[in-house]
Amino acid sequence: MKKLNKKQREELLVRLLTLYPNAECALHYKTIYQLLIAVVLSAQTTDRSVNEVTPELFERCPDAKSMSKISEEELQKYLKRLGMYKTKARNIRNLSMILVDKYDGQVPRDYEQLIALPGVGRKTANVVLSVGFGEPRIAVDTHVFRLANRIGIVNEKNVLNTELALMKCIPKEQWSDSHHALIWHGRLVCMARNPKCEECSLNNLCAKNNLNKK
Repeated sequence: MKKLNKKQREELLVRLLTLYPNAECALHYKTIYQLLIAVVLSAQTTDRSVNEVTPELFERCPDAKSMSKISEEELQKYLKRLGMYKTKARNIRNLSMILVDKYDGQVPRDYEQLIALPGVGRKTANVVLSVGFGEPRIAVDTHVFRLANRIGIVNEKNVLNTELALMKCIPKEQWSDSHHALIWHGRLVCMARNPKCEECSLNNLCAKNNLNKK
């Protein structure tokens, strides 16, 4: 896929951020701990599905201490509507136990400590640091990976290289806002299948759209 030049990329990002000035995390949570759990649960599952199960789950287990004491079998009952619910139940119970034992039940504000927790990878850690702690981060989920490479902001073959390339070409102060804007544009306009190119405000800059015109 063609990559946009610097001027085109800057104009596209301005438009994107203008389209979604208030874009934010769609997961529902009240604490950073609940944010962490919701992001872990969102792996290969829609945020909407996660939001359907977390109110009851967080009422039963609002913090790491209560989550660490619930049985894995009972926890599975709250998560049955989600993909990989057995693995997720095991991970969130185990990570909660670690948080209680090592961090007094608090979520650490440290990338290496976060990714050492069960079920927490680069994306989850970056979301928690960005949304929970207000640090500039770019979390590359399926939407960000697809859009960034489809429209030509970057041209990379995997998630890690996409994240690193985006960090180089987007000003640091725009990392978090750009991440959320890309997600919302991917959900509302530039879907994986049948993207609404004719309705897209970015279509005259989009590398995929311009490539198809040739």
